[in-house]
Amino acid sequence: MSCGDVVRQGSSPVYLVIDQLQGIRGAVSAGTPSSTLISDVITNVTSPDPCTTASPCPTIFGDNGQVTLRAPLKDPGATAPLSPTTNNEVTISRYHVDYIRADGRNTPGVDVPYGFDSAVTGTIPAGGSLTLGFELVRSAAKSETPLVQLKTSSNVINVIARVTFYGADRVGNNVTVTGQIGIEFGNFGDF
Repeated sequence: MSCGDVVRQGSSPVYLVIDQLQGIRGAVSAGTPSSTLISDVITNVTSPDPCTTASPCPTIFGDNGQVTLRAPLKDPGATAPLSPTTNNEVTISRYHVDYIRADGRNTPGVDVPYGFDSAVTGTIPAGGSLTLGFELVRSAAKSETPLVQLKTSSNVINVIARVTFYGADRVGNNVTVTGQIGIEFGNFGDF
């Protein structure tokens, strides 16, 4: 019997699956998760003082992401279904984000924001799923090239964010999974 790449990857008896990867637009109030992130590089805030409707304060917000993960068994059982145990629980401990463009212009800090690593912690229960929030676009990226130039421009930069999550099962086997989400960066006005 032949085996696919997933079965041959790593020594863990489970593999990670992304059921859903979404972006949440940063702003004063909580945004709604979406399959494509509309990332505003500047938001005009009208409160608290001294910010007003007549004299708004330009403010930069980072954008968050939300992911739903599962860790199914690589071998579900040939004759009788196998059930996962607590040894098959996976704790996610960190993630990495990098950005690419479809036109091939991918130089970090020139064509796309710099990639970054960060920490996030959550445990996928045996046979269950886990939803985690994480930072998808750092607020600092909106003060760096190429995003800072969008504050005074009508241009839009379309990128694909590749997000890789890293974890380990209860017996120490490493597991990873990568997902992608589209992001449109621009000065979209406030609504």
